[in-house]
Amino acid sequence: MLRLLGILVTVLCAIAAAVVTWPGFFRLERTFPIAQIVSFRGVLVVVFVAALVLTLLLALIRPIRGLALALAVVAVLAVVANAAVIMVRGGTGTDALPVKAEDSVRVMTWNTAGSATPPETIAKIAVAMAADIVALPETTIETGEKVAIAMRDLGHRMWAHHAEDPSTEWDAGSTTLLISPALGDYAVIESSLNGTSNTSTVPSAVAMPTSGDGPIVVAVHAVAPRPSYMQSWRDDLQWLSDQCGDADVIMAGDFNATVDHMAGLGQGDATLGHCRDAAVDTGNGAVGTWSTEAPALLGAPIDHIMASRHWQASGSLVLRSLDGSGSDHRPLIVQYEPSG
Repeated sequence: MLRLLGILVTVLCAIAAAVVTWPGFFRLERTFPIAQIVSFRGVLVVVFVAALVLTLLLALIRPIRGLALALAVVAVLAVVANAAVIMVRGGTGTDALPVKAEDSVRVMTWNTAGSATPPETIAKIAVAMAADIVALPETTIETGEKVAIAMRDLGHRMWAHHAEDPSTEWDAGSTTLLISPALGDYAVIESSLNGTSNTSTVPSAVAMPTSGDGPIVVAVHAVAPRPSYMQSWRDDLQWLSDQCGDADVIMAGDFNATVDHMAGLGQGDATLGHCRDAAVDTGNGAVGTWSTEAPALLGAPIDHIMASRHWQASGSLVLRSLDGSGSDHRPLIVQYEPSG
């Protein structure tokens, strides 16, 4: 009886480890609480290492040695599998971006946590990164205009656009988007402004080019997957997937989701809709952008920059030097080259 109980415990632990390691295989990647757990793969590795150490210590007790060793094998496999996923997506987020060519486009996203981040700080980073597109979730248009003015004073002109939801409290009800005049003139589409077609709780801004040949730009802010918002969160990810069709699209912002959560929402080998995740493609997909209170490889990579097949990511950078700037998110910058 005890032997059968040990086998049952081992099988259940193996299933649990497999679910949090490959949630997409079990179609549980957007299900509570699996969605929350898989957000932090670095933490999972630490937990499974701790479990391995504990089971090896328990193996010193003769009556439960067999069970402990079996559980140790499960822990080893889980450590290896999760570490392998991190390494494949991985990187340190500190490599320099490639030299910017004439037709290169640099995109920056930073959830500024409202007034927690001074506009001057945002402007200096955006100018230093030579950003052509800047997506700023949780940023009011008033703050966005201050950022644009500060960037202009630094010799880097930008036009400010935004979408807002007055029913959402604090600055989370506003998303600001800055676009360089070099990409042409833009306007936020009406359905994005009035909320008839948008993310459910916190707004995203969809900007269409009105002149020039620049891409459609989507400044993203999906609701966080809190237990009471799970369906809204799933709806947001589906809506974002729909925004990236066959057209020329660049999306950037706070998706409140890792690429694990996007399983099944991409077409072919794309990540979301027809868009591919730039950080994953350039080897920085495991670097946590939230929260700044955690080491980068223990955080959750929930801020993304994605683009359709019209663009090829040539480099990415997650800035960790600004962890004390006020925001609980790290800025992400990507350089794109036209793929055609």
